[in-house]
Amino acid sequence: MTLRFWKLSGAGNDFVLLRGLPRGYAGAALAKKLCDRRAGIGADGLLSITRHGRMIRLSYWNADGSPAFCGNGSRCAALWAKAMGWTNKTHFVLGTNRGPLPVRLTGKGRAEVGMPDPTSLRLGLRLKALGKTHTVHSVDTGVPHAVVFVPDIERIAVRSLGRALRSHKAFGRSGANVDFVSVKNGSLSLRTYERGVEDETFSCGTGVVAAGFVARVLGKAGPAAQVIVRSGAKLNVSFLDGARLEGPGEIIFTGEVAL
Repeated sequence: MTLRFWKLSGAGNDFVLLRGLPRGYAGAALAKKLCDRRAGIGADGLLSITRHGRMIRLSYWNADGSPAFCGNGSRCAALWAKAMGWTNKTHFVLGTNRGPLPVRLTGKGRAEVGMPDPTSLRLGLRLKALGKTHTVHSVDTGVPHAVVFVPDIERIAVRSLGRALRSHKAFGRSGANVDFVSVKNGSLSLRTYERGVEDETFSCGTGVVAAGFVARVLGKAGPAAQVIVRSGAKLNVSFLDGARLEGPGEIIFTGEVAL
């Protein structure tokens, strides 16, 4: 059989989107197959979007098949739903595995999504990795994140140090995404090593929220901040009315794939 798909990008965080899962196929298996960058379409994760009456529902799997919540994926799915005529509103609700989240379309190719409230904050962990001790702050913004502030984000070995911290025993068996953050004039620059992708990604929405939240708690940024991700895109995070993530998203192309 052939399957229609859409390729989307949220600030460089790329996804394969399906209009629901085909009968007889599990999301985890499809994510592994379709997200493979050599043998599949290639993506950081798989989005499955369905509509039941007025409710639009999103499910997400990382490239390795693990289910998760995705901030950038949620923004992209919202923009896709508007482009496909599933809603004619600029404010609506998106159902996710972290509950219903409010969406606001903020302009052409841009969307804001209400994010889960940050929880499980731990500050000032001193963790050993690659022969050095690092100061790490952890928080859950829909998925667990470890935040490390660095003076120069371009000099960090994101893959090697990110991989070492991602599976540190401090974060349990599931591990955590690892965010390296530098601060300049209240603006944040971010590079993220994502579990489930097991590599640096060009952008991570929950990582943007984690970086902004920890920076605010530590007095390094205000309640609203701009975050520049690896792709060079600029996202906005705010905690003035709950946690909110705003930024770009687009449909790159559509096609069919043989299963």
